[in-house]
Parts: sequence; structure tokens; C-alpha cells
Amino acid sequence: MNARKDELPPQVSELIGRRQYEMFGDVAVEQGAIENFCAAVRYGNPLYWSEDCAVKTVGYQFAPPSMISTWFRPHHWKPGADEPQLALRAHFDLKMLLELPEAIISDNELTFGAPARVGERILTYQVVKSISDYKTTRLGIGRFWVVDVVIENEEGVFLGSDSYTAFGYVKQ
Repeated sequence: MNARKDELPPQVSELIGRRQYEMFGDVAVEQGAIENFCAAVRYGNPLYWSEDCAVKTVGYQFAPPSMISTWFRPHHWKPGADEPQLALRAHFDLKMLLELPEAIISDNELTFGAPARVGERILTYQVVKSISDYKTTRLGIGRFWVVDVVIENEEGVFLGSDSYTAFGYVKQ
């Protein structure tokens, strides 16, 4: 932990505001998964169960907004990959670059845009929004940071963002 200096290393400060890790989700928005989700939470809204109802009401089939992360989380394992696939790679990069081995997510906020349509592939990218000076908490000494996962469809239409505030720290 670089001698408790509040200034960020240049390779870290240059990450702030930069679009990173652009990738399409491993699965397309899929009706079977939507029905499984709605069944699990006993949600009977016909917009999610009936193609006819959805098309008559809004013009297309779409997923419940609360499923947004379903479509972009990478499979932890996939054939041909050399290492596990991680969501929030920018977060793990910050832990390593700032030499803060422990971290918790202290806040998470979802923002919704247009609905994800059945059949779409979802594109995401990550943006480090901010990194605090060092703070001391009951967990230890470390920094807070905010990473946004921006979610778009194949045409670049904003579907939402998944914003994480983390506290990376060294145990005291």
C-alpha cells in the first residue's frame, strides 16, 4: 500500500472515466429464462408470459428490468478460456493496482433505460467513476471506488447501468 499516500498512481488515475472491458453477454435475452425467473418469484404479469400480450401492448417481447444482469454476467468457465471469467474486472484490477487485497461492495444501484428485448445480445462496458483518498474504517485502511457497468443493446440503445461502490482495504 504505497506508503499511505493519497495520490493515485498514474496507471490508476488514467483509468478514471475510461471505457473498459467492452463485451457482449454469453447469452441472448431468452423467453425460457424469463419464464423461469417469473415462476421463481411468482410474477404472473402476462407481458412476460404471453408473446401475444407483449406484442399487442408494447410491440415486442421483453424481459423484466430486474433481470438485466442475467444477460451480461459471463459464465465463470467457458471452453477455451485460459482463466475464470470475471464480472467487474475493473474492480479486481483496482484491488491489484492499489494493493488492497480485501474488498466489500458497500452499495449497488441499478438504473434502467429501455427494456431488453427477447433475442437481443447485450453489450456492456465498465467505467471507473471515482476513487477516494485513503479512509480508515472498522475493516481497515483503504479506498472507496465506484465502477459502473453500462448496459446497451446491439444498436447502442441504453438499457441500464449497474453501479457498484466498493471499499478496498488492508485488514488492521
